Amino acid sequence: MFAWSCKRIVHRLHFVNMRTKRKGKYPAIVVVLHDIRSSHNVGSIFRTADAAGVAKIFLTGITPLPVDRFGRTQKEIAKTALGAEAMIQWEHSPRIGVVLKNLKKEGFYIVAVEQAPGVRKYTTLKRARRTAFVFGSETKGLSKSILQKSDVVAEIPMHGKKESLNVSVAAGIILFHFVQ
Repeated sequence: MFAWSCKRIVHRLHFVNMRTKRKGKYPAIVVVLHDIRSSHNVGSIFRTADAAGVAKIFLTGITPLPVDRFGRTQKEIAKTALGAEAMIQWEHSPRIGVVLKNLKKEGFYIVAVEQAPGVRKYTTLKRARRTAFVFGSETKGLSKSILQKSDVVAEIPMHGKKESLNVSVAAGIILFHFVQ
């Protein structure tokens, strides 16, 4: 109970004060995971995000957290993250709208990663000094309201018979393309 209370206090005192992990050409990057159902996907994204130099991950909606409300480690996330969940800052908010609003106030360029008509190919994304990548549910993706709150919607074109990639694979492609 004490750990959960401390986390809430820290959450209120410190919303976003990001600096890049790497100096030089790498911009400040944060990731927003909204309604991701699989703990394995969350753990995998933590590991990939750490490797790509992501400053912070925001977990919104029903996305599983690295620790439960009693401060116990979530085994499935820890297994796939291999310690990255302890190395990268993270924050939980039940409402994504609040997170996106605050990120915009902090000067972040919001990039929703989703397949939809009229979206931009991920390779055409401009590098911004501060960028937030938003990834959504494995089955439903991101809602229209989230897409509207974003500065740009980007997709990874599909060339096979399947219409989508696993969310953790998509995160890896987007993040490493952005930091190269």
